[in-house]
Amino acid sequence: MRVEGLLTLFQLFLAVFAIYSALHYEEEVRLVVPLGCLILMFVVSRIDKKLSDSESARKSFLKTEIDKVWKKKSPTVIEQDFSAIESLVWPKSELLLIDAVHSMFKDLGFKITTGINYHSVDRIVRIPDTGMVFGVEIMMSEGEVEENHPKLTRALQFEKEKREDEKTLIIGSTHTRLPLSERDKVHDVSRELADFLERHNISFMTTHHLYELWQKSKAGKVDIFGLFASVYSHRGGVFPLEDVTDSYPFSPNP
Repeated sequence: MRVEGLLTLFQLFLAVFAIYSALHYEEEVRLVVPLGCLILMFVVSRIDKKLSDSESARKSFLKTEIDKVWKKKSPTVIEQDFSAIESLVWPKSELLLIDAVHSMFKDLGFKITTGINYHSVDRIVRIPDTGMVFGVEIMMSEGEVEENHPKLTRALQFEKEKREDEKTLIIGSTHTRLPLSERDKVHDVSRELADFLERHNISFMTTHHLYELWQKSKAGKVDIFGLFASVYSHRGGVFPLEDVTDSYPFSPNP
């Protein structure tokens, strides 16, 4: 239950308790307890309003950031999407980030599971009706990702354990303190890491690019499975999303 809902229930409890005390307590207590309850209700209502205003401001900021990226008014974002999108591009923890990436792939129609047969990847993602499988490592970084990031050790371990039809894909939430509109102006990985990824045939994609793909897929502007088939055959390094997005326009099945 959300905090606002708990505060409302607490206010209801105070109101009921105030009425009960006025009817059943002794004279002095009968006056003091309801008065205390009324004061507490006032304080709680102020806290509730402050939380509500903060939530509205957060949603407004996120919507503005999304609009900046799209250079126009973005499609309507429903309530549950705000939390997922925020966890994707401004993650508060790695666990929340992993859950957000999982939800995004599932919503796009991919088959996604935990890496139950491996201890070295966060998720296994399959492109439906194909033999293409990704071992997905999910990471976060306040700046560009460096070669010493601990998740790279796990990615190399998966490279040793994986089957021939599986490809390692790293999805990173980078520059987590920057506005979305500024992230395309900076490097997501260091030059050393880019070389490392190419040498090991490991592909890299950012979470804000994954979010953009989700938006375009939902708008019917990109063939998401075709695009990820291209990721599957990518030689390694940072996947050049800007160069290939227009190469996979959505076309409904005949």
